[in-house]
Amino acid sequence: MTLQRKLPLGIAAAIAIATLMLPICAGAEELSGYNGAQLYKRFCASCHGVHGLGDGPVAPTLNVMVPDLIHIARRHGGEFPADLVRRIVDGRAVEVPHGTRDMPVWGYEFRNAGAGDASADSTTDELVSRLVDYLRSIQKQ
Repeated sequence: MTLQRKLPLGIAAAIAIATLMLPICAGAEELSGYNGAQLYKRFCASCHGVHGLGDGPVAPTLNVMVPDLIHIARRHGGEFPADLVRRIVDGRAVEVPHGTRDMPVWGYEFRNAGAGDASADSTTDELVSRLVDYLRSIQKQ
C-alpha cells in the first residue's frame, strides 16, 4: 500500500490564490491584449470554474456557494443584466465573497492596467466591458 499525501483544502486554496497573486506582487500585469475569455480564465475561473459552473478549484474552500455564471440571464427573467454584472465586476456593487472594491485577485490589476497613462480609466472600462461581454456570451437557457 502506498502512502498518498494530500494537501488540506485550505492550504491548496492558499497556494492557488498565491499563484494568482504573483503578477500583482510583481506590479500591474499588461492586460490590454486580453480578450474577455482570457480575462475570465485569468481572474474568475479559480472560483467560478473554467466553464462558469461555480466549480473552480478554490470554490470548495469558501464559506459561500459560488454561483454559476452561465445562468445569470435565466436568474434575471431571461435578460442578461449587463449593468449589474458590470457593477459587480468593477466593484461598485460589492459582493461579500469578492471583498471590497479592491478585490484581491483582480481589482488592483484592472485599475492599474493603464497606470501612468492618461487613459487608465478608459482602459479599466474596456477590460470590464470585455469581461461582461464574455459573460453574456456564455449564457445558457
